[in-house]
Amino acid sequence: MRVVIQRVSSSSVTISGKVVAAIGSGMMVLVGFEEADAEEDIDWMCRKIAALRIFDDENGVMNLSVTDTGGEVLVVSQFTLFASTKKGNRPSYIFAAKPETAIPLYEKFKKVLSESIGKEVKCGEFGAEMEIALVNDGPVTIIIDSKNRY
Repeated sequence: MRVVIQRVSSSSVTISGKVVAAIGSGMMVLVGFEEADAEEDIDWMCRKIAALRIFDDENGVMNLSVTDTGGEVLVVSQFTLFASTKKGNRPSYIFAAKPETAIPLYEKFKKVLSESIGKEVKCGEFGAEMEIALVNDGPVTIIIDSKNRY
């Protein structure tokens, strides 16, 4: 599992001209799955995201988590996080999980992340053509791969 986390002052997802999810201050989380991902990856990643200290404390030091700040989280599935660009110029997505694997993982991820942060996460729609808008605060962008824990 791979995530790209952006600290945002706002973010939204629009599908077919309609805003389906929007948040204020918090995290925009793009998540991609591979066939080898399991519940253990989800549990680890959600704990990591909930505890990630990327928000400023009273001294301007990134020392607070989204849980500490009461921030919101917007999650969007993004299979292109597993793009392989080693050969040629057209990305290959052979390492991305197929929908029959990815959809249950995505649903579980949203549930566990909501439990981890203590509030419901907002989300895009799996497989939909989405327009993502965000104001990156910082900028702060973090990439985490569940297969590179150590």
